[in-house]
Amino acid sequence: MSRYHLAQLNIASMKEPLESPGMADFVANLERINALAESSPGYVWRLQDEAGDATAIRPFGAQMLVNLSLWQDVESLSDYVYKSAHTEMLKRRKEWFSRLGEAHMVLWWVPAGHLPDVHEAAERLQLLRELGSTGEAFSFRERYAAPASLSAS
Repeated sequence: MSRYHLAQLNIASMKEPLESPGMADFVANLERINALAESSPGYVWRLQDEAGDATAIRPFGAQMLVNLSLWQDVESLSDYVYKSAHTEMLKRRKEWFSRLGEAHMVLWWVPAGHLPDVHEAAERLQLLRELGSTGEAFSFRERYAAPASLSAS
């Protein structure tokens, strides 16, 4: 068992307010997609508010939704994102969200038992934006191993 978990932050800029008719399908699928994540192999934790999702947590601005979660490894998260019913939502993201001109998702390793907050996540996203992929902040394109699995040569 790894001494580290993979943290992920994903932010999205809504085209319309969450309560608008244009966002209705997105909102209608939140509970189902969150339940899918929670039942996926490798899932550890996700940021939630009292409603059971994170839509009321807006540290990046009123139009920005945030998704922050922990996974056992990159493969588990990747399988959930790209090989589950979650892909239905990915295919429709242009209906609900504006394209951001910079990185909107970041991955990093945290010690098992540590729950990152949105401020830590924002710092990691900024690192990725400023420095590109490093062991401190990376993306699916350029993955880094958990510190516990690195060996000295």
